[in-house]
Amino acid sequence: MNQAAPAVTEKLVWGALNAIERFLYTDNFIVSNLTPYTEIYRDDIMSVRHYLPIEDETILVGENQVEVEKKKHRIPLVLVPPLAATSMIFDLLPQRSIVRYFLAKGFDVYLIDWGDVTEDHSHLSLETYVLKWMPEALQAIRQHSGERQVSFFAYCMGGLLTLMYAAATQDREIRNLVTVASPVDMHQSGVAGRVLSLVYRPANKISRLLNFSLLDMPARYLHIPGWLNSLVFKLTNPMGSLISSLELLVNFWDREYVKNHTTVSQWFDVMVDYPGQTIKEMLLKMGLKNQMAKGRMRMGEMHAAFDHIQCSVLAFAGESDKLVSVSSAHKVLDIISSEDKEFCVVPGGHAGVFAGSNAPSNTWAITAQWLATRSD
Repeated sequence: MNQAAPAVTEKLVWGALNAIERFLYTDNFIVSNLTPYTEIYRDDIMSVRHYLPIEDETILVGENQVEVEKKKHRIPLVLVPPLAATSMIFDLLPQRSIVRYFLAKGFDVYLIDWGDVTEDHSHLSLETYVLKWMPEALQAIRQHSGERQVSFFAYCMGGLLTLMYAAATQDREIRNLVTVASPVDMHQSGVAGRVLSLVYRPANKISRLLNFSLLDMPARYLHIPGWLNSLVFKLTNPMGSLISSLELLVNFWDREYVKNHTTVSQWFDVMVDYPGQTIKEMLLKMGLKNQMAKGRMRMGEMHAAFDHIQCSVLAFAGESDKLVSVSSAHKVLDIISSEDKEFCVVPGGHAGVFAGSNAPSNTWAITAQWLATRSD
């Protein structure tokens, strides 16, 4: 008992000190976005990053050392985040960084950062992201890399935006496209999908009767603040949030644990606003009318025809994802014309399938191997 007492006392002291520092200086415990990069393009809040090559011979991924490959793939890899989460999720922790992993696997890595949306950006529409910013970003990437062909690795809404871009512009220089937990068929995506499916016809009749559409509403009224996105995300797994908080309380003495926990928590605690105009279009076109699943979607003055997509496609779904069902993510294979297309169900929920502790040995490893044979 006497020998154990000092250890317990020491943990209590360090736990109290770490808790106080974390409360006063949270940034001291944030270890995301540490991989060096240069900004090669910016338009308003949107920017494009190019990550610098890794000079080390090996990097730590989870608890394993991964050799940095000397052979470099010709076709650059473009990372596309969702709208609600910041780009930090691609460079989450030094030992759990998608950016560092693909750099180590020999890819030239770029990232499209959608920026920090505020109420002043309520006017941003799907067309802004798909028909303005994505073409601008790709032009900058192609100019910088010297390569016309590109590959995409896109998560959730980022996957949907990339599919819309490919369908609307018919960009034939897209070589490969990887989507992770992207809900193509909204009506098949959990409870929310079933609700959308049930209310579609009544809502459509009411809209015609009243001669009113969601698109007629001022965008500012449907603007969703980041804190509400965070709350909704956490409510999909309230028990997980509670357990995570209790684990932090028990491990406050361990500074490295607190750093990792605080950094990962930033993903869910500091989410980005959803622009009101984008929400209107998502609710009507993607939600109620489920246009992506039907293969055609109106984009400004254009029609995005998803059967025009012919690039190689790899799609992932998480087997325990409560936000995006397996059938919803699988729908992408039904609406495209690609001959080279694959679908994988891997362990993890909506966040875990993308950047959880098991993601490096599943989603990342499968993607790296799949892309390696299609990127030279």
